[in-house]
Amino acid sequence: MEPEKQDFIIHPIPVLKDNIIWIWVKGDQAVVVDPAISQPVISWLKENELKLTSVLQTHHHEDHIGGTEDLLEVWPSSSVIAAKRDLDRIPFQTHSVEDNEIFILLEEEIKVLEVPGHTRNHISFYLGGSKIRKMHPVLFSGDTLFGAGCGRLFEGSPSQMFNSLNRLKSLPNDTKIFCAHEYTEDNLKWAKSIYPEDSNIRSRLEKVIKQRSKGLQSLPSTILEERKSNLFFLSKNSAEFAKLRLHKDNWTN
Repeated sequence: MEPEKQDFIIHPIPVLKDNIIWIWVKGDQAVVVDPAISQPVISWLKENELKLTSVLQTHHHEDHIGGTEDLLEVWPSSSVIAAKRDLDRIPFQTHSVEDNEIFILLEEEIKVLEVPGHTRNHISFYLGGSKIRKMHPVLFSGDTLFGAGCGRLFEGSPSQMFNSLNRLKSLPNDTKIFCAHEYTEDNLKWAKSIYPEDSNIRSRLEKVIKQRSKGLQSLPSTILEERKSNLFFLSKNSAEFAKLRLHKDNWTN
């Protein structure tokens, strides 16, 4: 499969059980986000005659960084961009970033957003978009914000995750969310079990079920879509968020 002949595309590579590795392509160059494994990425880039320039890593879990070393063996000049606070847990870093730092990749400005909760040093990457080129803002959210959900609290507190989600909630409504797992259908089924008559949840679930039945990704979503049907986004305070997170953690479909 060749990428569309566009100036800017973001291509999904589903791997493992439910991970999605995103490949951001501009011209003949590519940036890989959270490479869980390497071989599907290497194959796709070579098939499409693309050069890997950088790897973006949102956090230290193996299913997000596991493919990095092999990618660097093929493209040794690629940069690895990750949180400075996680230097001890994310190897191969060539550019260690901090909150609110802005850097340039593929001629685009990227802003680093610290969003702790899933892990203590989790970051997301935000591209502000361009009205001139009709490009929507883009968020690589890792495991902080999912379609209709959010990450489990492995290292952070409910208040941290609540604050992190509120930070992402403040982004423009048309921001496209490229998260690292395909969890949307399960998250919406859980939300429907709590609010079975909610029209936003029901209609989004129906749409996602159709997409998944055709082998399509439910992603990217948008900030506006999450505002309407993501119960964690709709939490009024950290206590309400904590109750929902505990409920989801113990829910079985």
